[in-house]
Amino acid sequence: MPDTDKKERIREIMERKEDHINICLEKPVQAKRVRTLFENVHLINDSLPEMDFDEIDTSVDFLGHKFSIPIMIGAMTGGAELAKRINENLAKAAQELGTGMVVGSQRAGLYDKSLAETYSIAREAGPDIFIGSNIGGAQLSRGFSFDEARDLIDMIKADAFYIHLNPAQEIIQPEGDVKYKNVIPRIREFAKELKIPIVAKEVGFGISGNVSKELESSGVKAIEVAGMGGTSYAAVEYYRAKDMGMETKEKMGELFWDWGIPTAEALYDVRKAVGLPVVSSGGIRTGLDIAKSIAMGATLTATAWPLLRAATISSDEVVKKLNEFEFGLKTAMFLTGCRNIEELRQSKYILTGELKERIGQK
Repeated sequence: MPDTDKKERIREIMERKEDHINICLEKPVQAKRVRTLFENVHLINDSLPEMDFDEIDTSVDFLGHKFSIPIMIGAMTGGAELAKRINENLAKAAQELGTGMVVGSQRAGLYDKSLAETYSIAREAGPDIFIGSNIGGAQLSRGFSFDEARDLIDMIKADAFYIHLNPAQEIIQPEGDVKYKNVIPRIREFAKELKIPIVAKEVGFGISGNVSKELESSGVKAIEVAGMGGTSYAAVEYYRAKDMGMETKEKMGELFWDWGIPTAEALYDVRKAVGLPVVSSGGIRTGLDIAKSIAMGATLTATAWPLLRAATISSDEVVKKLNEFEFGLKTAMFLTGCRNIEELRQSKYILTGELKERIGQK
């Protein structure tokens, strides 16, 4: 690639990454009418838990790594100046609390060393934590190579290789890539070639049970459902298209703002369809959401948007927010008589309302 083209490409990437951060911080990007449906999941109160609150153990294993709390800091960003500070603060918080994180899509890091540093800072700030590398399914379709994957893994000394599936975002994104043919065969190739586990994830539109079966057969080792009900990347790209005067894309962003599978439904379907570890994400906003996710069979949960503003300030602010999640989780465990995550996973729950109706229709 000629130097002038490369510089222009780097500039475009940085601007897009900065747009994503600023839009998520400043604009209403949450789902409008669709909900996660966790409000339709009801844990059962135990008025005689027969334990002390400080006995509760929230630790969990995920892909051979121990997490002190079942909360992954979800994929957010990289490839821009502000992203470096965000990833540093997220990693410091994860290091302090004994949890993990996934960086944002790393394609930008292949273009320029300064952009690579916006990702590698996470490993510098979190030397002992689980960190997931990240690239999009569309890049695999376009011929993303094993060597490039290894470069991304080496960039952050990654413990897992995440492949995000985001056709709904790509079709609305002004610069989006809608070549999605042969993604599953490529995932199968990468699963055989790479020495670390592959995790497949959505970005907020949800993974179905049928898709999860295809992913399991392709060799992925875990699935993050990333359902609808939280941040809508159709909304994020709507604002970008509007600013760029791309009327058709703008209209598509508005039309598909609430597109997707609600998180609780996606979790139920995927957990029923495969035997892999399942990560519940998409609109996880409280410790009670985490508790309900675990009760429904999730191995782990992930959250991103609630931590973003805190990460622009300091690692202490991120720790504070994660501690709120942990306290809410432990409170739910105390009130259901669960001493540890495995007991919570075996606890009973009741489904009602829209979630029960949607599941019953399948």
